[in-house]
Amino acid sequence: MFISFLQPGYTSGSRHYGKTHVMAFYRFETKIRLPGIMGKRQERIEEDRKKVVLYMKGWNPGEIDGWMRKVPAAALLMAAVIGLAACGGGKGEGQPAEGERQAVEQQAAAEDSDGGGGEATDMETEEEEEPEEAGTELPEELQALADMGVPIPEKEVDFAKLQEDVNGDIYAWVYIPDTKIDYPVLQHPIDNYYYLNHNLDGSYGYPGCIYTESYNRRNFLDPLTVMYGHNMKNGTMFAGLHKYEDSEYFAGHPYIYVYTPERLLVYRVFASLEYGNEHLLYRRDYTREEEFGWILEKMAGVRGMNCNRAEDVEVTTDDNILILSTCMADKPDRRYLVQGVLLNEN
Repeated sequence: MFISFLQPGYTSGSRHYGKTHVMAFYRFETKIRLPGIMGKRQERIEEDRKKVVLYMKGWNPGEIDGWMRKVPAAALLMAAVIGLAACGGGKGEGQPAEGERQAVEQQAAAEDSDGGGGEATDMETEEEEEPEEAGTELPEELQALADMGVPIPEKEVDFAKLQEDVNGDIYAWVYIPDTKIDYPVLQHPIDNYYYLNHNLDGSYGYPGCIYTESYNRRNFLDPLTVMYGHNMKNGTMFAGLHKYEDSEYFAGHPYIYVYTPERLLVYRVFASLEYGNEHLLYRRDYTREEEFGWILEKMAGVRGMNCNRAEDVEVTTDDNILILSTCMADKPDRRYLVQGVLLNEN
């Protein structure tokens, strides 16, 4: 069971019991009135303000707020079973620690076949989505995109608070509107596979986190950036990438938004395809134009029933590419990739 508390001052804590996780975020104030007359019992006034937001599948904040008014604070311990079937990242010949990744994926497949799994808790923050104030102007680069008809979400992410209270390895946030893909992005300073099987609170297990590896810089200025996430059976994390196998869905969800402390990056989805499990970054130098051109040409040649392309989007070696990668449950040696090209380049 996983419980995280956010209070004024933003202290936090967690608990983990077996395979059951609950995430709760709340803020409260407590006032105590002591009459001060000897012989009179002390009287405690219950919390005059309590707001609990539990993000669980099938619950929305409005419903939960109403429910919490009917139960005491001590009843915060609730169960939400996490889906236990996933795999993330890729592998390549000679890649370090590949045996560990393979063992994790095999364990996930075994647990899935045993019928394990349930609902993963979506990580969200109260401050992450706020309407823009009247008269607030977009940065010039985003205004140019808005003028061309590219929607710019009214969304904000407080990275200082996330890094201090949740996890210091959070450095970006990935968001695709009208999907469940709305998560912090992490990169471990030493172990590239750490967030393959570790959660935001550092506990071992699934669903893990959305993450990148140290082959990529954190500023998204590399020619090719790869972001990994598990294919959870309950539809969370990067399981939603498989919806891009449908051509209508592909056409209806054309943008990926990546928030960083400095700016918002907007990517236009130009391809979704099934690909091999070779590591796309290991021993590669895509700053060399010929090598970057080679991988772009190789992926452009992929065809299949679950492959979609935006034929009106041109991609060249001068572009910055983002790839979202997840596994395929019935094909352990394959990956499903959703590719986007950066629209607001420097």
